[in-house]
Amino acid sequence: MKSVLFVLIIGCLCIILRPVAAQQLYKDPSAPVDDRVRDLLNRMTPEEKIGQLCFPMGWEMYVKTDERVVEPSALFRERMLTAPPGGFWATLRADPWTEKTLKTGLNPALAARALNGLQKYAVENSRLDIPFFFAEETMHGHMAIGTTVFPTGLGQGSTWNPALIRRAAEAIALETRLQGAHIGYGPVLDLARELRWSRVEETFGEDPVLTARLGVSFVQGMQGEDAGSGRHVYSTLKHFAAYGIPSGGHNGGAASIGLRELFSDHLMPFGKAVAAGAKTLMTSYNSIDGIPATAHRLLLRDTLRDGWGFDGFVFSDLGSIEGLASVHRTAPDVKHAAVMALQAGVDADLGGRAYGGNLKQALEEGLVSMEEIDRAVAAILRMKFEMGLFENPLVDPVEASRHVGSEAHGMLAREVARQGTVLLKNDGGVLPLSKETGSIAVIGPNADNIYNQLGDYTAPQERSRVVTVLDGIRKAVSPRTVVRYARGCAVRDTTRSDLEEAVRVARLSDVVVLVVGGSSARDFRTEYLGTGAATVASSGEVMLPDMESGEGYDRYSLDLTGDQERLLDALAATGKPLIAVYIQGRPLDMQAASERADALLTAWYPGQEGGHAVADILFGDYNPAGRLPVSVPRSAGRLPAYYSLGRPADYVEGSSLPLYAFGYGLSYTRFAYDDLSVETGADGVRISCTVANRGDRDGDEVVQLYVRDRVSSVVTPPIQLKDFRRITLRKGEAECVEFVLTLDDLALFDREWRRVTEPGEFSVMIGASSDDIRLKGVFRIDER
Repeated sequence: MKSVLFVLIIGCLCIILRPVAAQQLYKDPSAPVDDRVRDLLNRMTPEEKIGQLCFPMGWEMYVKTDERVVEPSALFRERMLTAPPGGFWATLRADPWTEKTLKTGLNPALAARALNGLQKYAVENSRLDIPFFFAEETMHGHMAIGTTVFPTGLGQGSTWNPALIRRAAEAIALETRLQGAHIGYGPVLDLARELRWSRVEETFGEDPVLTARLGVSFVQGMQGEDAGSGRHVYSTLKHFAAYGIPSGGHNGGAASIGLRELFSDHLMPFGKAVAAGAKTLMTSYNSIDGIPATAHRLLLRDTLRDGWGFDGFVFSDLGSIEGLASVHRTAPDVKHAAVMALQAGVDADLGGRAYGGNLKQALEEGLVSMEEIDRAVAAILRMKFEMGLFENPLVDPVEASRHVGSEAHGMLAREVARQGTVLLKNDGGVLPLSKETGSIAVIGPNADNIYNQLGDYTAPQERSRVVTVLDGIRKAVSPRTVVRYARGCAVRDTTRSDLEEAVRVARLSDVVVLVVGGSSARDFRTEYLGTGAATVASSGEVMLPDMESGEGYDRYSLDLTGDQERLLDALAATGKPLIAVYIQGRPLDMQAASERADALLTAWYPGQEGGHAVADILFGDYNPAGRLPVSVPRSAGRLPAYYSLGRPADYVEGSSLPLYAFGYGLSYTRFAYDDLSVETGADGVRISCTVANRGDRDGDEVVQLYVRDRVSSVVTPPIQLKDFRRITLRKGEAECVEFVLTLDDLALFDREWRRVTEPGEFSVMIGASSDDIRLKGVFRIDER
């Protein structure tokens, strides 16, 4: 009787609890993700769904009460009562725009506690306990206090080393995730083919193949193999698409480009990164042949999702949905702009105002359907489930303290900076310098300015964490070497120049190291647009800031600004051995330096370890092997200058060739190329050669493979990079380097818009740069 009663009780409990179990399906980690998404969607109100599509700015969501306590702000609590968002953007961002300083911002442990507090509040105080996504800027390090600052995109591009870039991205992802964030904005896959543009520094350069290879490695490092590992974040590809060729160099300017070039060049890196598993993507501010990128259904739906099989979600850029109405005028108001963006394929509104303030009304008016909203919400929820946020929304602040900004990550940043510094000239073997040199003058506006070497999207830094060129030289030389310093002038301002003092210091010294270039350093005098782009400072200010690059700082020339050219001339006139180091965010005019300096290097923005990296090369502790990811023009009048245009006719005033070509870079040793072999098979072409180190130092060489389609149905580049290898050879050592080109590597879009590999002959060119071809051959693809 007791057993019968027990069975009846259990049966009744099962009946009673069945609805409870069903209600909790989306919280069941053993249930299929699609079922969890469907279950949660069915329980959400229209307001809750629209909230998931909004990612407002997050830095006002916390209050730091003292050095150990941080809690949700009143603004955050109010937001949670009215419309809980899907996540927040840049919650940990610190810079003049956010007005977060070393004092008012958060160290890594406090940052982890802050995001834990916000996440805990969301889970405990919202109706459905949906955790947030926190998205952060991570192009060359997490843009937060206490993190590791790596070289910017051009410096990473100059390494030509995908494996190293993957390691750097792994470190960036770890530092970001341990502080509680889940999405990292980067890599930037725009091709930098308009060098006046303010955001050249963020890119990997001008070439689609190099950008694709490095971009894929960056994505793989950021995302890892397991989204729920607690060590990786979702990678956001930026900016889709053709953002790097704005008309006139103006940030966000129209891209006047045909579909064939768009798909062949500018979309190719994005396609490769999506194939590698990239989970989020951001649209760009520009229009493409009259269609705004943020409302471009051909790109966002037909190509990205239907063509490439993208299964993540798409962000707008900050304010780019509103820009459909205010800038592009393709929508009468923001409500219609929101509908246009959502229907084109934009899932998440960065800033949250366009969707949050308009989609509910648009839904009620029949302008958008619940099915369209559900599609976007499902994409976001699916990734939250896949990362395990419903089960593990919090992080350990102790782990953040232990790993963020670690010594190991600093050493990795130093290695990226070393491999990304390019030696452009070395007359008479003036480099490397002896560490026993009697005296060295270190001069210039970028010789001892920490922020000028870090680039845009960088948080405030403790002085002790950044090594300037002056610091690096002082640490590298013998105690007996006298190191003298003079600033000489600022990057832009001329009111406090002291060239006479710089010349005096140079004359007292045996060697002069001049550090010039540009700056993307924002300060608290900088004014900003609503998008976060800086506005250009007026020349009427008492003292101009150094900033001449970085988002919003477009140029109409590439000249050195301020008195830097005069400083270069004055120091060259002393007759002292002159080594010029450019720290810069775009290829500035180096014509004078190439003529007057004995040695010339570009370190781009080399990050926190830049001074160590430059000193390592100056004194021979590291043999330079960086190669240019962009062509360096002789002047802005020679733009565009990217190498795949071939060699145009000369101008009336002089050569049309760049000063330094794509792929160029010197070493302290010599490499010889030999034994070209080309074999064509059913699946593609196998190409190999032997590279030997004929010098007296160990070193790296970047072996570059270029191809020309000799006759094609549509115009193709006269020279196009197809593959490359960075190899290390000891002195006297040789290595066989092999490349395999697939038929798809040789494909084009024909006149009927089919992607095909046409039969015919192809030229093979292997060399040390695009204008230093050492081996040539031919192969033929037969009709198939």
